[in-house]
Amino acid sequence: MKNSALWYRQFGDPLDVLGLETAPLKPLQSGLVRVEMMASPVNPSDLIPVTGAYRHRVSPPQIAGYEGLGTIVENSAGDICPFSVGQRVLPLRATGTWQNFVDADPAWMVAVPDNISDDIALRGYINPLAAWLMLDLWPVKGKNIVVTAAGSSCADLLTQWALAQGATSVTGIYRSATRKTGIEGLGAHPVDMTDEAALVDAANSADIVFDAVGGDLARHLLTHMPEGSIMVSYGLLSGQLFALPENAVARIQRFHLRDRLETVSPAKWQGWFDQLWPLLNDASLPPLAVFDLADWKDALTFFHQPGRLEKPVLQF
Repeated sequence: MKNSALWYRQFGDPLDVLGLETAPLKPLQSGLVRVEMMASPVNPSDLIPVTGAYRHRVSPPQIAGYEGLGTIVENSAGDICPFSVGQRVLPLRATGTWQNFVDADPAWMVAVPDNISDDIALRGYINPLAAWLMLDLWPVKGKNIVVTAAGSSCADLLTQWALAQGATSVTGIYRSATRKTGIEGLGAHPVDMTDEAALVDAANSADIVFDAVGGDLARHLLTHMPEGSIMVSYGLLSGQLFALPENAVARIQRFHLRDRLETVSPAKWQGWFDQLWPLLNDASLPPLAVFDLADWKDALTFFHQPGRLEKPVLQF
């Protein structure tokens, strides 16, 4: 049996350095569980490491992809594995998920409940867990919230769950006009990132800003945020770092999902997902655009289209 995987053996533009390689499937190591992948989403967090942005902790060669859905086809973990062959799971915190088969530690594998559809399950990790943990760390009840990169998967979940938790208001800052209707549909107030007056108004009234963009936008918002407010920086989609502007009075807090994972126990990890699944089942999620693994370049090209309304997914 053979396994096809998207490898990167050097850093660079993912379209240039990723390559689909096929090789014989190695025997399953003792203590692991083999999962045949069904589908995996394309997220910024999958592509950014390929560029070398995290070279201090990620080194090629690597298989790309951090999440996805599959079914168990082989178990060498014995009685310590609480899952059964044929069961749907998320093989997380293992080798890259952009391949036909993933060998994973059952301690970090997450079972998918029967009432959760494949379309929800395949994207049930990075963006949902990040949004949920941020809202746990920085409670939003009774506060005015601003989210940047509005219309993105994580920002949309932040918007929905912040309002459900009692946020007074949510303002969504967007880049592409195609996002505006969707932001309004979630109950947020949309603001074009080129609308200077609206940006200043949003910053002036913000208690918490959840920022995934960084760069000039983050710096501009910080300039106008009031004393006692917080900017939670959890991404750099602009590719640009930023610092606290002179005379700014807001505080910067940084959130990295990886930092939370370093100390979590397997039991607590599983408990997080027990709480996440019901929330995801009720959430509004974007439709999917499905691409075969062989068409991965088309998937990445689609991912980079400004204003896209569908989530690109690799199908195995």
